[in-house]
Amino acid sequence: MKPYDGVVVTGIGTMLPNTTTVGDFWHNISGGHSQVGPLTRFEGAAHGLPVHAAAELNDFDHRPYLPELRESHAAKYTREILIAMSAVEQARRDAGLATGDLDPRRVSLIMSSSRGPFAWWQQVLSGAREDGFADKGAMFRGLPGCAASLAAIYTGTQGLVTTVSNACVGGHQAIGLALNEIRSGAADAVLVGGHEFPIVPEVAKCYHATGSGVMSTEQEDPRRAVRPYNRDREGFALGEGSVVLCLERESTARARGARVYAEVLSAKSLNEAAHATTMDLTGKVTGALVHELLEDAGRHTEEVDYYCGHGTATYYNDIAETRALRALYPSRDDGELPPLSSNKPIYGHTFGIAGIINAAATSLMIHHQAIAPTINFTDPDPECDHDHVVEGLRPAPLDLAVSLSFAFGSQTAVLALGAAR
Repeated sequence: MKPYDGVVVTGIGTMLPNTTTVGDFWHNISGGHSQVGPLTRFEGAAHGLPVHAAAELNDFDHRPYLPELRESHAAKYTREILIAMSAVEQARRDAGLATGDLDPRRVSLIMSSSRGPFAWWQQVLSGAREDGFADKGAMFRGLPGCAASLAAIYTGTQGLVTTVSNACVGGHQAIGLALNEIRSGAADAVLVGGHEFPIVPEVAKCYHATGSGVMSTEQEDPRRAVRPYNRDREGFALGEGSVVLCLERESTARARGARVYAEVLSAKSLNEAAHATTMDLTGKVTGALVHELLEDAGRHTEEVDYYCGHGTATYYNDIAETRALRALYPSRDDGELPPLSSNKPIYGHTFGIAGIINAAATSLMIHHQAIAPTINFTDPDPECDHDHVVEGLRPAPLDLAVSLSFAFGSQTAVLALGAAR
């Protein structure tokens, strides 16, 4: 018997480059189809930036996903808000949650975004938008939490509605809050996700200023821009979009006959209170947090079948993950470590939604009983030369998986997902 009613993933909404359905998402993740392409939003050279690739979501039309949204209302929102609202609505529909299925006061909506509506602020402050602050929609467009609030209005969600902003760990932390909402009895379901739109020169400049090897300079083949764990890695490419999960109390989901992708077992966060821009490089701190995560889930490291890495293709991230696995499995040789793969080569680095993408990808891997690969892994860094599932989609029994995320500010967050019973 479980000590509490389980929490399960019943819906997934994905609005990412060339990805507007769960099927699209699984096709790209499982097949290793990179959505990183030539950077078109701005010219890197014009801003003194040697960046040429990004995962861009282009030609988006909200109407198929938000058919009940009045055009007069949509005109007041930004493209970013409409994309996030569409992902929320898609997750609700994918979960099969119809109006009246649950008490709306017992449904919550929690989002993550590291920078909120930064693109709108950049356009207004630079004079690129004529409507600026005088337009009636300015109040909506400028607030980080408006995507969540407006999505809640559209879906009739009346429980807790809030937005987390904590760089790359925000997605996992949002899931942790959702887990607490359901376990505490405050909610029966939570729509939890994130939105991020960082493809602007100012964001690229911030990361480029931290030094070489942080942002990829690949120009010849943008699809190979992101090469985690590889000897010749150069860093990440910017990615954008919105991904949302529907988490439900298991008994509620089972009672209405919902399809279950995976069970959310535990989520843990830690501030190392150490270096502001690098994570623990011994592996021991991350390893200890994973032990704590699994203890909370009533599981053990030897039961973990797969690790979904943060995998940013930066030196410190890649070796930190490898060393964490070594700390977790001190008696194993590198070739015996559990598989670890990264989806950053597919959708780029999406910061506030990176953990949500990991959770969605891992839930689908558990659902399909197959591990998605790390693409662009051709010449392994000797320290990272272990199992990154480089051969392509790997059928495998998946009962327990752990997702990792790291962020500026000395932050680490981990998430445990299990097979539905």
